[in-house]
Amino acid sequence: MTPGRAPGQRRPRQQGAAKPRRYSAGILLYRRTLDGRLQVLLGHMGGPLWQRRDVGAWSIPKGGYAAGEDPLEAARREYVEEVGHPVPDAPMIPLGDVVQANNKLVSAWAVEGDLDPAEAVSNTFQVEWPPRSGRMQSFPEFDRVAWFELDDARAKIVAAQASFVDRLRSHHTGAAQP
Repeated sequence: MTPGRAPGQRRPRQQGAAKPRRYSAGILLYRRTLDGRLQVLLGHMGGPLWQRRDVGAWSIPKGGYAAGEDPLEAARREYVEEVGHPVPDAPMIPLGDVVQANNKLVSAWAVEGDLDPAEAVSNTFQVEWPPRSGRMQSFPEFDRVAWFELDDARAKIVAAQASFVDRLRSHHTGAAQP
C-alpha cells in the first residue's frame, strides 16, 4: 500500500506538460444606444466547428502576437484583419488580461465607435475539411459580426472573455472592476 492513500483509492493522475502559453490581443468596440445603453460588437467564429454553435461561439476581434510585439498594436492589426475596418480614433480603455481555457493570455482594450455589421469583412484561414479528406477549404475568421447589449454579450461570448464585458460595464458605471 502506498503511504497517504487508502486501500482501493486510485492513484492520482499524472499531470501532463502544460500547454505553452500563447498571447493574443484584441479590441472590444462599443457604442451607446439613443437611450444610453451600451452595446458591444462581437464576431461569431467562422469555420465548420462553430457553424451550428451560438453560446460561447462569439469573441472580441483578436489575434496572436509574437514576443516583443506591442500588444496594443497587435490588437489594432487583428481588429482590421477580422472586421475589415480601422480601429476608431478614440481613447482606448485598457480592459486587462484573461486566461482562456487553452492557456492563451488575452489582453484587450475597449474603444467607442460604430460599425455597420453588414460592412464587416473578415480575413480567412484554411483547414482540412472534412477531416482526413486531404481537401483544404477556406473559412472566414468571423462569419458574421453583431451588436449585443452587455447582458446578451456576456451570454454569447467565450466564457473567459466575459470579464472584458464586465470590466467595460464597471468602467462606465464607476463600480469596482472584477
